[in-house]
Formats: sequence, C-alpha cells, structure tokens
Amino acid sequence: MSKVAIIGSGPCGLSILRSFHQAELKGEKIPEITCFDKQSDWGGLWNYSWRTGSDQYGDTVPNSMYRYLWSNGPKECLEFADYTFDEHFGKAIPSFPPREVLYDYILGRAKKSDVKKYIRFDTIVTSVSHNGKEFSIKSKDKKNNSLLNEKFDNVVVATGHFSIPFIPEYEGMKSFPGRILHSHDFRDAEEFRGKNVIVLGSSYSAEDIALQCYKYGASSVTIGYRNNPMGFKWPSGMKEVHYLDRLEGKKAVFKDGHTQDADAIVLCTGYLHHFPFIEDKLKLETNNRLYPPKLYKGVVWQDNHSLFYLGMQDQFHTFNMFDAQAWYVRDLIVNKASLPTDAEISEDISQWMAKEGKLEDPLQMIDFQTEYTKDLCSMVDYPEIDMELIRKHFHDWEHHKEDDILQYRNKSFSSAVTGTVAPLHHTNWLDAMDDSMETFMNTKF
Repeated sequence: MSKVAIIGSGPCGLSILRSFHQAELKGEKIPEITCFDKQSDWGGLWNYSWRTGSDQYGDTVPNSMYRYLWSNGPKECLEFADYTFDEHFGKAIPSFPPREVLYDYILGRAKKSDVKKYIRFDTIVTSVSHNGKEFSIKSKDKKNNSLLNEKFDNVVVATGHFSIPFIPEYEGMKSFPGRILHSHDFRDAEEFRGKNVIVLGSSYSAEDIALQCYKYGASSVTIGYRNNPMGFKWPSGMKEVHYLDRLEGKKAVFKDGHTQDADAIVLCTGYLHHFPFIEDKLKLETNNRLYPPKLYKGVVWQDNHSLFYLGMQDQFHTFNMFDAQAWYVRDLIVNKASLPTDAEISEDISQWMAKEGKLEDPLQMIDFQTEYTKDLCSMVDYPEIDMELIRKHFHDWEHHKEDDILQYRNKSFSSAVTGTVAPLHHTNWLDAMDDSMETFMNTKF
C-alpha cells in the first residue's frame, strides 16, 4: 500500500482528505494517509486565534483571521458540490455569513467524512526531501518535543499561502509613535475606534480591513495604493491616495503629496509563498498569481510528479476549486488518472501562463479561473456544480461593489448546486455589530 503525506488540514487539506473518503465510499482502495498540522485544531486560516507572533511552543502563528470578519464574496461561489449549505444548516441562510458560520460549514463536512483520524495536530514538518525514489519527511511533535523521520510515496502540500507576511519598511517607521502592524496580526477593529488609520495596500485584505475600521468607529481611514486604486465610492471619512512615501513623526506623507496624521498603520502588503521545510529542487517559488509556474493543472510539480501543491493560486474561486484540485490529485495518486508526456505538460503550463499574462481586469481574471476550475472538473467525478452560474455571481458581485462598497454584502444569490435563493439578512451589514453564529442563526430569515 502506498503512503501519502498531506501537509496542512485547512480547506485544501480537508479537500484532499474528503476526496479519499469519497473514493473509499465507492469501494475504491485508498493509500495509507498521514496529515500533519502545526495547529492544535483543523480549519487552517478559518481557525481563529487571538494569538499573534508565536504560539505556546515558540512556533510562528499561521492564523490571519480577525474578529468581525464576514464573507467578502457570496457563499454560493464557494459552496461544496457534495455538501451544500442547505444540508448543513437545514435552512437557507444569507449570502454573506460571518466567519464562525463558514467555519462551522467547513468542519461539518470534515466531521461527516470521518477524516480527523488521519491528522496529527501540533506537529510541524521540518523537512521534505526526495532521494529519487521516495520522500523523506521529518516532523516534530510540539507537545512532546519528539522527532520522527518517515518515508512516503506522495506528498501533498496544502499549507496555504496566507501565513508568512511580506513586511516592507518605509522611511520614518522607526520613529513613528503610533501602532504599526501587518494585516496578519490584525485581530479587532475596535482597537482603532476614534483613531486615524492608514491602510497600505489595494488587495481584498486592505479593502476589508479599511471597511472594518470605518464600521467600528475609526476617526478616519486613508488607503494608500501602490499601482492601481481600488476606485470604489468610499464614504465620508475614507479616502484612497497614492502610496506612502515616508513618515514624519505622526504625519504620513504620500507620493501624490497628500498628508495625513496617523495613529496606526496597517500593512496589507500581502504574503510570501514560503516553504523553508521543502528542499530547493521541490520548492515552489512564485509571487501571488492566478497560475503559478511549474505546476501542471495548477497542482502537479513539473519536476516530480509525486509532489502536489493545492490552493497556491491567487483566488476568486476557493473551496470548490480546491475540491476540483483535490479530486484530480487523488485520481493521480490512486492511478485512476495518468499524466501526459513531459513535453505536453510543459506546453500546457505555458499556454495557461500565456493566457494569464493577457488578463487586464478582475472580470477577465474571474473568467480565467472559472475556465481553469471547469477544466479540472471535466477530468474528475466531482459532483455537478453550475460553474457558469458561479461566474455570473462573481461578475454581479464585482458590479455590486462598484455600485456601493458599503452595501454589496446585503445582496442575495442562488446556489449553483441546489438552486436555493438566499434570504436577505435581517440587519444591514454596516449595522450588524454582533458577528456570532448564535445571533446569525437564531434569527428567522
């Protein structure tokens, strides 16, 4: 029996575990599975922790989740094809639930799959190498401070890429008298009530953290973009200016000449694809992009077809794309699918990367990733899901944000699996200060 190592039990790790479970239910033989997770619980990024910096064992905290986070995209676009929101909650719920609700949904499927038995929690992988025949994985049990060196036939890297922050430095930071933090360490917008907040970046994290600070009473929110502004119709008290040039005491000076007194600076400057535990010849090196290099179908390491990376793309699609990736990787591992020649693999990667290079706006990027996900789905037995409807939902979502960045979460979408139309939430997002699952679920929709 072959042996498979899965590194990480976040959404991607749980997707590959689910895929093996589904194959086993159909009577198919599955390999011996070991899943490593450095956290004490599953769920990856969605596993909220108050901790920042280091955990109780001195290991870096991977969590980037914060209080009061609500889904910033329609839940219908990330719904599992084989485990719907209707099935989990027993009723229709609004399209933009808070973090705790989504976390419960993710874990609901995992618990039903009986996959926790494969996971070694509080276990950090310290080394992954390959000798030409098999992988050697060294790991450390953080609780018992014990070390293991084990052999595997296949390795699936499912660590995600939102754990190691990219932290730039700007002139004047050393003498800035306020608070400077990366979004990775952002936990509670209440901290910035009554403060003048600078948010550096133009990503989804910059957008959402800026809105969080506004919602919970920041005195002002100034967003500094590097290349292109988000360009939304920001409310009074929020503005977007060209990137930070320097700090002069508490004064932030931007490249367009704008100045703003600041009490806090939140760096929404992105994350690094960081795999220090993987030997160089196996290590993915990329920036945040829709089609990382050297990955056939976005998952198979070009130089070693027994190594797989899940979820390493920049993402519009998430959970169901991870599933499609996982189903394909599973089929390769159990020899249900086969790979083309090395030349064909190289050509396929080049074609996808060439298409990516021509993308000019978010709608084209959505279309690109939709086609990528459809391509994967066409090769596996993942249950039917209407990817064209998901594409339309993403387009509508982008337009809703352009129309009113404060109101887009108050819209309703329909399921691409069941057709269920989501009810509107009982409270406008801007006024919904309680993000607990209890409050969200105890209200009749």
